[in-house]
Amino acid sequence: VPDEFFLYQNYPNPFNSSTAISFSLPQSCDVSLKIFDVNGRAVKALVSNRLDAGFHSVVWDGLNGRGEPVASGIYFVTLNADRFSSSKRLLLLK
Repeated sequence: VPDEFFLYQNYPNPFNSSTAISFSLPQSCDVSLKIFDVNGRAVKALVSNRLDAGFHSVVWDGLNGRGEPVASGIYFVTLNADRFSSSKRLLLLK
């Protein structure tokens, strides 16, 4: 079990069709993992539920919440878990 909350840099970055986003949780808690565009608009919710402590990984396929492909560009992934919050920059190249 990890000893701290942590959001890892996605891999690969930059990415073309999909990228893996990993994070660690030292305890079971409610988790929100969302993708935002550069204007701060929510693009897609990847996780929105309670997860057990441990290491987790989610794949983002470059689609928005309606299942449509998003444009090339810079996006941000934000993890909120318990009182922890962290963001990383993602670069989608098509």
